[in-house]
Amino acid sequence: MTPIKIGIIGVGNCASSLLQGTIYYQKKKYNNAGGILNWSINGYTPADIEVVSAFDIDKRKVGKDVHDAIFERPNCTKKFVDNMPIAGVKVSMGKILDGFSEHMKDYEPDYTFLICDQKEPTKSDVIKTLKHSGTEVLLNYLPVGSEAASRFYAECALEAGVSFINNIPVFIASDPVWAERFKSRGIPLIGDDIKSQLGATIVHRVLTNLFEKRGVKLEKTYQINTGGNTDFLNMLNRNRLDKKKESKTSAVQAVLREKLEDRNIHISPSDYVPWLNDNKVCFIRMEGRIFGDIPMDVELRLSVEDSPNSAGAAIDCIRLCKLAIERNIGGVLEAPSAYYCKHPPVQYVDDEAFLLLKDFISNK
Repeated sequence: MTPIKIGIIGVGNCASSLLQGTIYYQKKKYNNAGGILNWSINGYTPADIEVVSAFDIDKRKVGKDVHDAIFERPNCTKKFVDNMPIAGVKVSMGKILDGFSEHMKDYEPDYTFLICDQKEPTKSDVIKTLKHSGTEVLLNYLPVGSEAASRFYAECALEAGVSFINNIPVFIASDPVWAERFKSRGIPLIGDDIKSQLGATIVHRVLTNLFEKRGVKLEKTYQINTGGNTDFLNMLNRNRLDKKKESKTSAVQAVLREKLEDRNIHISPSDYVPWLNDNKVCFIRMEGRIFGDIPMDVELRLSVEDSPNSAGAAIDCIRLCKLAIERNIGGVLEAPSAYYCKHPPVQYVDDEAFLLLKDFISNK
């Protein structure tokens, strides 16, 4: 099949895992392809994805072949493909705007960005790159809090006629104005804030739904996350966290019949621990009452490599956008957004979102 041509904004850990995966699964078959949610979507497998454009602002990445750039610092995710072939795609200088938090200059070079001194592109430059490369689907992997930069690239995608997957907690798909703009242009859009394949949000949602189904009254809960990648380092600037907290909290509140008061639910990244690298450690506590109003609680610790966990969902979203392109479906893809994102325009419990997704794929 003709490869699905993708572009990437931010050649960080998530991009590294995703691009390694497109090569890793070339050697796999359906019956031995572990870690894939959907092996085939409309005939496309994970191996049918090709990167054709990429943008970053780090001088260690800009100008390099993207398959080399994914292993440059400050990337620290696991390498599971030893010999990445040359992609033949150079990383272009990206637009900075608010995509870099000033506090990160205080850390050692290995743990932060080294800003490239090349001239930043204009909107016309980015649009030209997207069109010339034949990019069909553009993935936003900018740091949390990159409001202006995300809107800049969403605008570029719109004008270039390119599908957009918003993997971060900036509200594009869940903003009615942006949603309508993509719909009016007939361009597929998935967002906002991708859920990991088996991460803190989906586990917390499943447990919350279990409380509901088993008649346990949930009274208080928290979810605290720590990690050592640049995502967690970036989020030490608490001013960049508002949308992230809102996105993660709404994802859990959405499966409750009665929402918890703000003081009784706390979901947030907590701290940056450098030696964890790309490993994310999550702590969840849930307090409730069973029969006779007798108190009970659950505590859970989840440890997982963060970026491959994200790539497991993103690789489906890419193929779902391609499916929508082939079916002439524009605007927000409601079922994929609900199943794969924390802050979609419409929230569904996961079982319902899963069925809607299957219907979307089978064109029911």
